[in-house]
Amino acid sequence: MSKKNLICWLLIFISFMLFSAAGCGGKETTAPGAKENIKVGFSISLTGIYAPAAESQMRAYDLWLEQVNERGGIYLEEYGKKLPVKFVYYDDQSSTDMATRIYEKLVTEDKVDMLLPPWGTTLHFAIAPLTEKFQMPVVGNTACSIKIRELDAKYFWFITSCIPDRQTEALVDLMKEHKNQLKTVAITYVQDLFPRENLEFLEPYLKAAGFEVVLVKDYPIGVSDLSSLMAEIKRLNPDAYLALSYPEDSFLITNQAIEAGLNPKLFLLLVGPSIAAYDAGYGAATEGILTQGHWSPKRGWAGAQEFYDGFVKKYGERPDYLDSVLAYVSCEILEQSLTMAGSLDKEAVRDVIATSVFETINGPIEFTGVENMRMPAMWLQWQQGELEIVWPAETATAKLLIPKPKW
Repeated sequence: MSKKNLICWLLIFISFMLFSAAGCGGKETTAPGAKENIKVGFSISLTGIYAPAAESQMRAYDLWLEQVNERGGIYLEEYGKKLPVKFVYYDDQSSTDMATRIYEKLVTEDKVDMLLPPWGTTLHFAIAPLTEKFQMPVVGNTACSIKIRELDAKYFWFITSCIPDRQTEALVDLMKEHKNQLKTVAITYVQDLFPRENLEFLEPYLKAAGFEVVLVKDYPIGVSDLSSLMAEIKRLNPDAYLALSYPEDSFLITNQAIEAGLNPKLFLLLVGPSIAAYDAGYGAATEGILTQGHWSPKRGWAGAQEFYDGFVKKYGERPDYLDSVLAYVSCEILEQSLTMAGSLDKEAVRDVIATSVFETINGPIEFTGVENMRMPAMWLQWQQGELEIVWPAETATAKLLIPKPKW
């Protein structure tokens, strides 16, 4: 055999051995130790109508990313080591169409290992079908809707107990405890999915409990003036004003209620008063404002105070007691489920999330179907510069302050 032929045969033999090492059929594999990071993808509303609210969520994501990587990452038995986390995210511009395109890209082009959700109920529902299509487990956070029970989802879960039927029932139960002071109620709501669903249950619950509903009125997202509505409510002089609002209109309602001198005994703003900018802007005027939420560092849940301190250290202000907490909890569950599964296998992670109990800064969480039923529906109230849980009694950190002090 010539020297030239010998070299050719040697090359063929080496190629065959390399092909065999790769596995039958030529399937490409990656050595367990070769993976460098865990890519986690999501969209976030950096611009658009949801942007003011989404900031709280993004901050929580970034805090967790910093903390988990300071710990060396997430240990995965499959790789025999900790892997750092890398975020891949894009601005969804508060658009459902943009969000769905982004999540499709994250899975098909960016090849992310895991997903986190966008901000808000509307965008969560927009991407839900994709999680089932691509079989990507997602722990939702800043979203809640009675319609989650209709999803029949295997790969999507919701943390919060602020489900409209549960939380409005809890609100009316709270109000019934003070029925000697609360007889009449005015309701306003912004035209979006979550506020509408709250209204769907709130109004009949109030009427069944014997409260007189003197006004129910809606307004569009992005409204810039509600002064005439505030004047109308002041004229009606209800004992309770329940504003089913989002952050932007919560600020507008507060400003124009103060201008109008509208000061009912019970004043509720659905979403907004828990964010840091609210008490920073209104100071002592926040006293007595009621809002949805189910967290306090005072409750003593595992890591709650550490989360609070870490957030303040990083951002120079306290976290949003609703959205920041929920976003961080979804990251905690992602981290714990990956460690428990020991790998990035989507089905293994899905099974862990669906069947396990997770210890979080918001207490123990376990999913029944898509819903977290271990957490009761709670309500928060501003008292002496702090948000206190005022309902139900078993989780309360303070009693309801009623009547609300004057502005």
